[in-house]
Amino acid sequence: MPPWVPITLAAALFQTWRTALQQRLRGHLSVGTAGLVRYLYAVPVGLVLLLSYWAASGAVLPVPTLVFVLDCAAAGFAQVVGTSLLIMAFGYRNFAVGTAYAKTDAVQAALLSWLLLGEALAPVAWFGIAVGACGVLTLSLAGRGLHVGELLRATVQPAALCGLGAGAGFAVAGVGIKAATVALAASNAVLGALFALVVTNVLQTFMQGGYMAWREPAGLRAAFSSWRSSAWVGALSAGGSACWFASFALAPVALVRTLGQVEMVFTLLFSRFYLKETLRSADMAGLLLIVFGVVLVLRFH
Repeated sequence: MPPWVPITLAAALFQTWRTALQQRLRGHLSVGTAGLVRYLYAVPVGLVLLLSYWAASGAVLPVPTLVFVLDCAAAGFAQVVGTSLLIMAFGYRNFAVGTAYAKTDAVQAALLSWLLLGEALAPVAWFGIAVGACGVLTLSLAGRGLHVGELLRATVQPAALCGLGAGAGFAVAGVGIKAATVALAASNAVLGALFALVVTNVLQTFMQGGYMAWREPAGLRAAFSSWRSSAWVGALSAGGSACWFASFALAPVALVRTLGQVEMVFTLLFSRFYLKETLRSADMAGLLLIVFGVVLVLRFH
């Protein structure tokens, strides 16, 4: 098994956990503050991960270049925008539509990585990406009475537009991080990914924090006063991002994003075995489609 596969699975698990905590924070924090704590409290955790791996590996710490920093800045900004749009989508009444469209990030990442990075995939792999996307849509909309026609008509709704924008932001972030790790040319791919993580999180903290200081100083203060709960979001974000960045450095972005769709499977299993919720037939169909799509991508990429 290629190392990026279990790393991506760990990333999806971290992300599922972090999203659940971030949703709880959203109840008493603004959109901007809920996004800021993800980066602010991820910086020290990411730095510990970087220094620990550096000491254990014995590899030479890479020297950043201007292209690397610019790529990290672009990727970080795209992720900030994507996160804010996703949190905004959660606030609209049509939660299902916003979530479904946000999950198109795997398809968007596949197209962007092909156009910008030249990461070509076999036709069967493209089919697998499409199958996985259908599975994600099925899970997102299961039991909510929405059909394909209604979903298409819903694309002009704010929730859908925010969801599409969030998916695009995450797709651009993935491609930008891959470009940054390539530009860094580190002797150790994982060390380079962790280095990119720290730089990106620092830049994101300044971006989001600067905006909050200008437009929402009360929200900036809330990010620090809520540190007991917010720090957990940052820690999980750092762990998840470390795994995502490492996977992007080791494999094509499209493959990583497609396998990362198992986040939906983790969410479904959590609801079944922890919350004791009953699985619907549509849930099972979506789960099987995601697994089938992942198998096609991994087998024929």
